[in-house]
Amino acid sequence: MKNKFGFILIKPQLGENIGACARSMKNFGFQNLNIVSPKFAFPNHKTKVTAVGAYDIINKTKVFNSTEKAVSEFDLVFSLSARRRDINKNHITINDFFNILKKRKNSKVGLMFGPEASGLSNIDLSLSNYILQIPTAKNFKSLNLSHSVTLICYEIFKFSNKKLFNKSGKKIKISSKLNITSLVKHLIKLLEKKDFFLPIEKKQSMLLNINNLIYRLEPNDKELRILASIISSLSKNKYKP
Repeated sequence: MKNKFGFILIKPQLGENIGACARSMKNFGFQNLNIVSPKFAFPNHKTKVTAVGAYDIINKTKVFNSTEKAVSEFDLVFSLSARRRDINKNHITINDFFNILKKRKNSKVGLMFGPEASGLSNIDLSLSNYILQIPTAKNFKSLNLSHSVTLICYEIFKFSNKKLFNKSGKKIKISSKLNITSLVKHLIKLLEKKDFFLPIEKKQSMLLNINNLIYRLEPNDKELRILASIISSLSKNKYKP
């Protein structure tokens, strides 16, 4: 499914942003990158440096001189905008985006991002099917280009790999309450030898606090043995008077 997605960067201004975009794409399994009229000789040194292990994506990147040509290979194009535009185009949420993908599973999808300083023009937006906005704090909506690409890559990856995200962690066998009770009794016995429970009228309250502390833990048998050893070790006198 991931090979059906392509990322389109319109007039990017910074080589390092393109390199960072390529790296994020590779992190989440995407390969297809189109660029329209970059503001520098592509790829430059900063692109290579920030791409790190994703330079294979940079090598395969297609460069176009118009947005129309860059989007022509896609069946559906979603444009990313940090603000709502006054244009006759459907503005959709992330949830809407995935609902559309479910219905159009066989479509080749392009995701279009604008220049760092100004974002997409209305002309660029007019070439897309939908305008998608990444939800952010209301008082600061603008996202760095590579950050926007990273977020979208991650969301699509999560959408495409639900089983991976639903995996539960390795189950650890918790020690039985019987073993924990033995530890508590051992601890109380040692504390009584040290006259810990003074004044005597507070002993029950102190015992209750010890129970609350230890019984809410969920150690395994190995951890319980280590804890018992620590308690025993601290109770011994290292030096004879």
